[in-house]
Amino acid sequence: MVRLRLRRVGRKKQPSYRLVAAEKEASRDGRFLEVVGFYNPRTEPSTITLKEDRVFHWLGVGAQPSDAVESLFRQMGTRDRYDRFKAGEEIEKLLEEYKVVEETRNTNLKTRVDGAPKKAKKVEAAPQAEVEEPSAAEEEAESDEV
Repeated sequence: MVRLRLRRVGRKKQPSYRLVAAEKEASRDGRFLEVVGFYNPRTEPSTITLKEDRVFHWLGVGAQPSDAVESLFRQMGTRDRYDRFKAGEEIEKLLEEYKVVEETRNTNLKTRVDGAPKKAKKVEAAPQAEVEEPSAAEEEAESDEV
C-alpha cells in the first residue's frame, strides 16, 4: 500500500520535509517512489509547496495520506480541490486555483527565531584618547600670536 508522508531532510535541529509517495513498509527516511512536495515549518508562515497534479494522481490510485500530510492538505485546500476533481471539475482550473493559493500563502518568508538569539562575543576595542577640537577663541588667539 502506498502512503503520502513526510520524509525528514535538513541539518540537525533544522528540519524540513519532503512530501513523498512511499510504500507503507519503507522506513521514514528510506526508499520512496516520488517526491510530490516540500514542507518547511521553520518559516513564518510555514512553506508548503506541492505538485498538486501528482498528488491527485497518487490519491486517485489509492495512496493514503498520513495524518501530518492530511493536515497540510487541509491548510492548502488540496483535499477540497481533489474532491471537486473526482466530481468532474477540470484539472487545469484546479491547478490555477492552487497557484493563487500558493502565491498568497508563501510570501514574506523569514526564518523563525527559536528561543533567544545567540549572543555574539563582545570584542572590546581599546579605549581611544579623545582629541579635543580647539575652540574658535583659541584658534584666534593662536593666529594673533604668529
